[in-house]
Amino acid sequence: MDPERSLAFRGFQKRSPEKVKLRKRKSALYAGAQDQGSGGRGLLGENTYLVLLTVAFRVLNCALVQTSFVPDEYWQSLEVAHRMVFNYGYLTWEWTEQLRGYTYPLIFASIYKILYLLGKDSVQLLIWIPRLGQALLSAVADVRLYSLMKQLENQEVARWVAQRPGAAVIPWVPLLLRHFWQEQSKLNLLLHHFLPVGFVTLSLSLMIDRIFFGQWTLVQFNFLKFNVLQNLGTFYGSHPWHWYFSQGFPVVLGTHLPFFVHGCLRAPKRLQTLLLAVLWTLLVYSMLGHKEFRFIYPVVPFCMVFCGCSLAQLKTHRKAALGFLLLSNTSLALYTGLVHQRGTLDVMSHIQKLCQDRPSKASVFVMMPCHSTPHYSHIHCPLAMRFLQCPPDLTGKTHYLDEAGMFYLNPLHWLHQEFQHNTSLPSHLIIFNVLEKEISAFLISRNYEKTAVFFHTHLPEGRTGSHVYVYERKSNEKFNR
Repeated sequence: MDPERSLAFRGFQKRSPEKVKLRKRKSALYAGAQDQGSGGRGLLGENTYLVLLTVAFRVLNCALVQTSFVPDEYWQSLEVAHRMVFNYGYLTWEWTEQLRGYTYPLIFASIYKILYLLGKDSVQLLIWIPRLGQALLSAVADVRLYSLMKQLENQEVARWVAQRPGAAVIPWVPLLLRHFWQEQSKLNLLLHHFLPVGFVTLSLSLMIDRIFFGQWTLVQFNFLKFNVLQNLGTFYGSHPWHWYFSQGFPVVLGTHLPFFVHGCLRAPKRLQTLLLAVLWTLLVYSMLGHKEFRFIYPVVPFCMVFCGCSLAQLKTHRKAALGFLLLSNTSLALYTGLVHQRGTLDVMSHIQKLCQDRPSKASVFVMMPCHSTPHYSHIHCPLAMRFLQCPPDLTGKTHYLDEAGMFYLNPLHWLHQEFQHNTSLPSHLIIFNVLEKEISAFLISRNYEKTAVFFHTHLPEGRTGSHVYVYERKSNEKFNR
C-alpha cells in the first residue's frame, strides 16, 4: 500500500469514532417516510387517522341501516343468541337438524350475557350493540385489505381499493393452495401452521356444539351433506347454472363492474391468483341449484382490488370515474339502507310496545312469507307470537307443502279452518297489504281493525307488499262504537 494512503487511512480510522452531526430535514415528505421507516405506525399497523376514519365510516353505516335484507341475519344469529341467554327464542329447523353451529351465535350471546349482568339488557341495546360489534370487525377488515394491497402493489393502488369486506371458506381455497405450492418448507407449513390452526378451530367448534346440542355432532358435515350431497337447498328456489355469471355477479358489483373488467385487463400477473379465487367461487356456487346474491359476497374484496388497479391507472378521467362511483353507490346505499324493505323492522318496534301494555293478554300472528320479520330478539319479552312455518320436507314425500304454502293456496279458507273458535284468535295480525283484500271477510267477521300501517318497499313482488298492516281484534262493544 502507498505510505501516504496508509497514513491517511489510519488517520480516518482515528477520527471515525467521533459522532458526525447531520442536518435535520424539515420536509413533510421526508418526515413521513422517516416515520414509516422507523416503524412509527398507529393502530393495526396503519396510520391512526386512517383507522379512525374507517371505524367512523363503518359506525355511521351501521347507524344509517334501518332495513332488512335476508332472514338469516336475525334468525341464525340474534334469535339463537337470545334463546341461549334468556331461555326463550325460536330455533328454526336448521338447528333441530343440527346443520348450524353455535360458535357464531355465541359471540352475540356473550354480549347479551354481559348486558344482562349489567342490568342493561334493553331491547334497543340487544339490537344495536351486536351491530356495532360487527361494524368494528368490518373496519378491521377494511384496514387489513388496505395493508395487503400496499404490500402486493403500492400505496397508490391501495388508496383506490373500495372497501367491502367479507369472508367464507371457498374463496380462500386457491389462495391456500398457492401459498402451499410456493412454500419451500411445505412440511413445516403443514405441521406448524395448517394442522394446528385447523385442529384448534375444529376442536373448539365441536366442544361448543357438544355443550349446546347435548351430543357430539359435526355440523360442517351435516351442512355439506344437506346443501351439496343431497342438494335439498333447492326447496327454497333454484336457478340456472349461469345465474351468477349472468345476473348475480353483475348485480353484486353494480357500478363497479366496468372498473373490475378494466382492472382485470391491466392488473399485474401476480394478482391472477385473486382473479382465480373469484372465478373458482363463482363456478363452485354455480353447481348448486339454490343461489343467492349473498353467497358470493366474500369475493367482493378481491374484486375491489382490481377496481383499485383500474382507478390507479386512470389519469384523465379519474375524477369523473370517482364522482360516478361516489354518486351511484351513495344513492343506492342510502335508498337500500333507509327506505327499501324497512317495514318488517318498523312493525317489530310497534309490537314491542305490547310488552309494556298487556303482554299476558296479547298474542301476535305474522301472516307473511315465513321469517319475514325478526322474532324475540327484537321485542325481548315472552309475548305469544306465531308465524307461518316453512321447513323443507326431509321425509321424501312426493307432494309436500309447508304451512306457508298451504296458507297461500287459499288464505281465507285456511283461516276459517284454523280459527273455528274465537277463543283461539290472536289479538294482533301482521300482514302485507296485498293479502288484505283476500282475507277481508275474515277480518270483518272477527272484529279486526287496522291500527297501524308501515311502509315497506317501492318494489313489491309476489307475496311481499308495499306496506305492512297491523290489525287488532276489538271487543264487540268497542268495535261497534
